Amino acid sequence: MSRPPKRPRYMSWEDLDSDSEAEELSSAQAPEAREEESSSTSTASSSLPSSSSSSPGEGFPIVGTLSPSQSSVSPSSSSPDPASMPLCQSVSQAVVGSCATQDLIYMEPLSTDIIHNRASALVRFLLLKYRTQELTTRAEMLSRVTRECREHFREIFSKTCEYLQLIFGVDVREVDSINHTYVLGSTLGLTYDGVGINGLSFPKTGFLVLILSIIFMEGNCVPEEVIWEKLGSIGIHVGIEHSIYGEPRELLTRFLVQELYLEYRRVADSDPARFEFLWGPRAHAETSKMKVLEYLAEINESEPSSFPVLYLDALRDQEERAQAEIATDMAGASSSVMSGEFSRPE
Repeated sequence: MSRPPKRPRYMSWEDLDSDSEAEELSSAQAPEAREEESSSTSTASSSLPSSSSSSPGEGFPIVGTLSPSQSSVSPSSSSPDPASMPLCQSVSQAVVGSCATQDLIYMEPLSTDIIHNRASALVRFLLLKYRTQELTTRAEMLSRVTRECREHFREIFSKTCEYLQLIFGVDVREVDSINHTYVLGSTLGLTYDGVGINGLSFPKTGFLVLILSIIFMEGNCVPEEVIWEKLGSIGIHVGIEHSIYGEPRELLTRFLVQELYLEYRRVADSDPARFEFLWGPRAHAETSKMKVLEYLAEINESEPSSFPVLYLDALRDQEERAQAEIATDMAGASSSVMSGEFSRPE
């Protein structure tokens, strides 16, 4: 069975390093816009953890390193450990990798903190676009970056898209390559973002994608204590308010269960009572194991087939879905025929 086509690229860097356009935008930017951008940077940075490396850092939904050798272990024996398999690896290199390295030769390098701060400001701006369901353009985003950072916009934009995807579960996709127009949407096509719950206005799809991925990688059924162990390793702890996700236990065991993304059930014959998580019906309806695996493989610059056990599980899931659709179609056709027979005039 052939693998479904890969998801669309998040962005296009074609013609992004146009010095003339950047200079034109820079000269046109009003002083008050620069002040607003500076203020936005400060505000947004406070919402995101400080970064001292290329990865987002503590509190970000990242879990280790996805390895083909690890994924070849059978889930029935010793499942791949999500602590050594990430939901998302840094996508900066994958996104910018196609750019000519000579473009960077004459650039003064920016510090990691500056890139993080500029990306944080752009994240806040794009989250507003996401909430209002507005498109944005490359020129509009460039206008949010201070003049001295314009030549590093590719790196800043790449880090911005990484933060949006890893933390918030928001993808940035180019929909018009001529005018360089972008749309923001939920990762994996999930329709629930949790905006407004817990009194927080941030999208929480990134947390949902993380949980669905852990369940899939752990053999499709995960004890609650294992979930908390994995979340604790990235700075998300039960009973401790998270600046983006709120109180994680409430989000995990209440909201995502009520929304039917997760099934939360008691382990049979457990005493004292223990609980476990599975994908809920809404998760199965809106996404699939293959989509999750393609997502993980793409951001790790690999292919789904590089992870044999997960890939076979995803293929089985695809086959079962196809058979269920055929059965539904046949039942519908049979019902139509029978209805026509009974309604035929004498």
